[in-house]
Amino acid sequence: MKKLFALSNKNEKYVIGLMSGTSVDGIDSVLVKITGNYTNTKVEELAFENYPFDKNLRAQIFRLFEPETSSSKDICHVNFLLGEAFALAAINIAAKAKINLQDIDLIGSHGQTIYHFPETLSTLQIGEASVIAHKTGVITVSDFRVADMAAGGQGAPLVPYTEFLLYADNTENIALQNIGGVGNITIIPKSARPEDIIAFDTGPGNMIIDYLVQKTTGMTYDKNGTIAKSGTINQQLLTKLMNDAYILQKPPKTTGREYFGKDFCEKLYASATAINISAPDIIATATAFTAETIKYAIQNFSPYKINKLIVGGGGAYNAQLLELIKQGLPNIIVTTQEESGNSSDAKEAIAFAILANETVCANPSNLPSVTGASCPKILGKINLV
Repeated sequence: MKKLFALSNKNEKYVIGLMSGTSVDGIDSVLVKITGNYTNTKVEELAFENYPFDKNLRAQIFRLFEPETSSSKDICHVNFLLGEAFALAAINIAAKAKINLQDIDLIGSHGQTIYHFPETLSTLQIGEASVIAHKTGVITVSDFRVADMAAGGQGAPLVPYTEFLLYADNTENIALQNIGGVGNITIIPKSARPEDIIAFDTGPGNMIIDYLVQKTTGMTYDKNGTIAKSGTINQQLLTKLMNDAYILQKPPKTTGREYFGKDFCEKLYASATAINISAPDIIATATAFTAETIKYAIQNFSPYKINKLIVGGGGAYNAQLLELIKQGLPNIIVTTQEESGNSSDAKEAIAFAILANETVCANPSNLPSVTGASCPKILGKINLV
């Protein structure tokens, strides 16, 4: 406890952030130097790497997503396997940065979401943090979502708090769109206070595109959006997709693989093949669907006129998707994290490093205006060593 007290009063910290998203492509591991906390937070990225899951572990994780192939025994077992994998990712990123592990002050681990069910105020992220803390010898903060849900919130999105700390501007209304497996947006009006932030999941990001690419080509994703660019968007199917209940739902809202996962994708594929849409056209339409959900969210759910949209996440590397977003929002400057001098890949891992720092500094880091929680909450569970 003395070590934790000393850490909470330390102004400059070396913090590792660990993240695995809905695409389950690997563990994003970042090492940052954080100075200060709350609105005084400054972050310097020192090293980043994505450590892919081995094929067997990745297959085990995907089996946990489906009730037919999952069990409490399997969840229990993979929880500890993932703890080992996250610990190794932390050890490796410290080595990459040439910083001794004993000089690392803190680890923030999001873990791997297995099921997120906001309708019943429940969620489960695994990747046992006690294993991470033991293997690394570093205080580890994890399980960030549950405190918000205990207060009646949806437990997501959480990254908007960190975006408020890092991106708030006194002259422009800025929106940040992350496109991972799911798409999520944060809207930060100029001179914003925490309660002014608007954020929610816009809908599917890469999840549906990746599924359909794998189903129709055997590849894991559409590199640079090449397949989508070769196809033609089917407006009939796109209109049907845009009438989905989640897309039309007003914020606060959050979604995930439980909604836009396998069942949704199979129904979409069946609808497309029933009207003889080719594989490139299906992927072109799915890509347009993601772009249109972002356009719809900004046009219908933002009370502010957005000046700039900064796109991050894996979807920022899909040139066709980015072009469709720009075409749909001609009056907004659309740029990427890289063009802004930041990293799309590292952004969410950095967010959980910042959230861990806020936890040990005893700062509430949910945004009730975003999640619907009844009050601000200090997020995360602290695993001492």
